[in-house]
Amino acid sequence: MSLYIVSTPIGNLEDITLRALNTLKSVDLIAAEDTRHSQILLRKYEINKPCVSFHSHSGQAKVDKIVDELKEGKNVALISDAGTPGISDPAYVLIRAALENKIEIIPIPGPAAFLTALTASGLPTNQFLYLGFLPLKKGRQTLLNLLKEEERTVIFYESPHRIVKTLAQLEEYFGPERRIVLGRELTKIHEEFIRGTISEVKNIFKNRNPKGEFVVVLGGAGMV
Repeated sequence: MSLYIVSTPIGNLEDITLRALNTLKSVDLIAAEDTRHSQILLRKYEINKPCVSFHSHSGQAKVDKIVDELKEGKNVALISDAGTPGISDPAYVLIRAALENKIEIIPIPGPAAFLTALTASGLPTNQFLYLGFLPLKKGRQTLLNLLKEEERTVIFYESPHRIVKTLAQLEEYFGPERRIVLGRELTKIHEEFIRGTISEVKNIFKNRNPKGEFVVVLGGAGMV
């Protein structure tokens, strides 16, 4: 009995490893963040396995149910809607429960949106700070204040309906000349990288309607 943490594509369905495919074909059960979304990938590769949902609103009962399946000797693959489970999703809750029940955890590595954006950003990659999604309200200003002197590259996710407001906040806290890169629709048909200073990138959206999920890569303090 093993819980496989299987990374899946963040956009382009061809970005999946042979090991991930073999694992999904061999397990007894797939726990997916959104079973309907995951069926797109599973149908493409002719994978016909029982699926159960496991997402941010899944309660303890769902965790217990999946752990019970594992304790009965079944192998379970955990997948998210996109990328690596546990990165900005609730996978760690299930992983922790499995470990508490002496169940083997086997990671199947693959794509992650923040690493994809970082590697193409042109900003320093030797040290970085990944933040997931910034707090929407409480704690947001405190966090931005703390990051003013951060010398590492900072990475976080942002939604299209908040990106313009976030850019304005970044300019307020970090100044107009701080280097920034936005990655949009990564690995998809309309993939785009927008590079420049915070002021330059903010001005681009004066005449654009933001679409797609964004990865924000912010240069560290003192970077030129």
